[in-house]
Amino acid sequence: MGVNEILDETSSLKPAEKYQIIESLIQDLNHIDEDIEKEWIKESERRLKLYEEGKLETVSYEEVFGK
Repeated sequence: MGVNEILDETSSLKPAEKYQIIESLIQDLNHIDEDIEKEWIKESERRLKLYEEGKLETVSYEEVFGK
């Protein structure tokens, strides 16, 4: 079943049923991959350490977002 067919099928659902589908899709999209999360934690800790040691080149807020 394709996306258009699914959308056609959902058009006849009650609002509460549509809400259930939306919530289910959002939860699926927000699923956290534990391996990726661990890697991001390690990387952020590495960057923080470099920053604290003065070994990380930084850019000011103004340089990033303008004045």
